[in-house]
Amino acid sequence: MSGLLPEGFHDRLPPAADAAARLEAHVLGVARRYGYEQVDPPLAEFADELGSRLSSGGLRGAVRFVDPVSQRTLAIRPDLTAQVGRIAATRMAHHPRPVRLSYSGQVLKLTASELDPRRAMRQIGCELIGRDTVAAAREIVQLAIEALDAAGILSVSLDFTLPDLIDTLVGDSLDAATLAALRERLDAKDAAGVAAIDARYLPLVEAAGPFDAAIERLRAIDAGNALSSRIDGLARIAEGLEGKVALTLDPTERHGFEFQSWLGFSIFARGVRGEIGRGGTYNVVHGGGSAEPAVGFSLYADPMLDAGLAAGERRRLFLPYGTPGDAAARLRSEGWVTVAALEAEDTPQAQLCTHVLREGVPQPL
Repeated sequence: MSGLLPEGFHDRLPPAADAAARLEAHVLGVARRYGYEQVDPPLAEFADELGSRLSSGGLRGAVRFVDPVSQRTLAIRPDLTAQVGRIAATRMAHHPRPVRLSYSGQVLKLTASELDPRRAMRQIGCELIGRDTVAAAREIVQLAIEALDAAGILSVSLDFTLPDLIDTLVGDSLDAATLAALRERLDAKDAAGVAAIDARYLPLVEAAGPFDAAIERLRAIDAGNALSSRIDGLARIAEGLEGKVALTLDPTERHGFEFQSWLGFSIFARGVRGEIGRGGTYNVVHGGGSAEPAVGFSLYADPMLDAGLAAGERRRLFLPYGTPGDAAARLRSEGWVTVAALEAEDTPQAQLCTHVLREGVPQPL
C-alpha cells in the first residue's frame, strides 16, 4: 500500500498529535471555567437541517452524499457552528438563556481555498446563544484571548469588523446592484471605485488600521448617528485589551463573515500565515423561521500546530528493563511520561526518550 491520502488531507504524527490534544485541553479548560459546557455533535447529519440553522452560509463548502438508510441527503460538517446552533434550537430549546456551549472536532471542506490547501481540519470554539449584546461579545473575546494565552499562543492580534455597516449606512438609498458593486469596491479598498459609485462612502476606505485611530476616523464619518451604537459597543469590547493583544479595525471587511450580524473579528498570531480563528455575532434560526441572537468564536488548530505553536515540552522518561512497577507508578503520579524497556536491549534513544532513570532518579540524556 502506498499510504497516500487524498489531496487536502493529512496525518498528524507524534509529537504533533499530542500538541493538538494539549491545545484543545487548554482551550476547553478555560471555556469550562467560564461556564461553557461541551457538546459533541455527529460528523454528518441531514443536509437540509444543517443548512437551515444559520442565516446564511451553513452549508457552504459541505461534502454531501445520500444516506443508504434514509435515502436523504446528508452533509459532513464544514463548520461546527451550525451544529451547535441546531442543538441549542432543538435539544436545548428549553434551556434558560443564554446557553454557553463549547466544542471541538474535525470539519471537512468540499474544496480547499487558494491560501490554505487543507480540506480537513480541527475546529475548537465556544458559542453563547441567546444574547448578542456588548457584554456577551466582550465575554467571548476575552475568553478567546485567555484560552490562547493558556495554550501558550502569544503575540496575538485581533482585527475587528462591522459586517452590516454598509447595509446600515445605505438603507434604501441604493438599489441592489449598486449596493453589491459598492461592497465589492470597499472589500478591494478601491478608493477610486468607491468614489465613482458614491463619494459619501469614500471615508470608509480610510477608516481601517490600528484600532484607536481607525475608530476615531469612523466616528468622524457623518452617518446621522446610524453607527454610534456599534462604534460605542466596539470601543467597550476593546476596553482592557490594550497591552494584551494588538487591535486593528477594518470596518467594511465582509469576506468570511457572511453569516455574522453587527460584529466580526479575526484572530492572528505571530509566525502563523493567515488567521488562527474568527468570531462574531450571528442569528440561530429556529423552526418557523424565528431567529435567536448568538455570539461565538472558532479556533483552527492546524495552522497553529503547523507553525510549531502550542508544542509544549516533550519529556519521556526511559525505565530500564526490570524497573519495579511501584516505582514506575510513583513517577507517573509525579507527572512523568514513562516508557518501560520491554527487553534488556532497549535503549532510551530507540524509544525517543529525553530522560533515563538511573539509581531511582530521572536524569536528562
